[in-house]
Amino acid sequence: MGKVVMYSSVSVDGFIADDDDRPGPLFDWLSGGDVALDDSGALRVSQASYDYVRPYWDGIGVTIVGRHVFDLTDGWDGKPPSGVGHVVVVTHRPAPDGWDPAAPFHFAGGVEAAVAAAQELAGDRIVEVAAGDVGGQVLAAGLIDEVRMDVVPVVLGSGKRYFGAVNAQHLLEDPDVVLRGRRVLHLRYPVRR
Repeated sequence: MGKVVMYSSVSVDGFIADDDDRPGPLFDWLSGGDVALDDSGALRVSQASYDYVRPYWDGIGVTIVGRHVFDLTDGWDGKPPSGVGHVVVVTHRPAPDGWDPAAPFHFAGGVEAAVAAAQELAGDRIVEVAAGDVGGQVLAAGLIDEVRMDVVPVVLGSGKRYFGAVNAQHLLEDPDVVLRGRRVLHLRYPVRR
């Protein structure tokens, strides 16, 4: 099975969005470079960021998100973001009325069920878990193998925390990647078992 990776861009004070769910400048690094990160050409990063992020994105088989993110994005209109094959949504509610059952979205009642479903769908590819409340719950359940952060030089002051409402200590190993891009610091930490 592939790794289970918690991932997001994050402010230096630990937030993935402001109090109104807006990322603000957290994604500016995705448009400030010279190298196209995707086929659309809309995302442009430094060469260092491209060399680090593109192989990771290419390895993702499934993304796990919470219902809040699903609702904020209107379920990406039934098309998983960034070419990901499937999305697993952690929720206690059914799919929205009129939702296309053929869309590659799967609904799970808890984080353990979501990770199990995602691993089945992903095979040996990466299971990406969106940071925030769901990511923190997956970490607390001991199901995260690696934490990836794209740390952006901004202080938001308050907002949605990278690790959600986690209120217990979790040890990570020393970072095995510390890479400077333009307006971003890429960090990767294996989770201590």
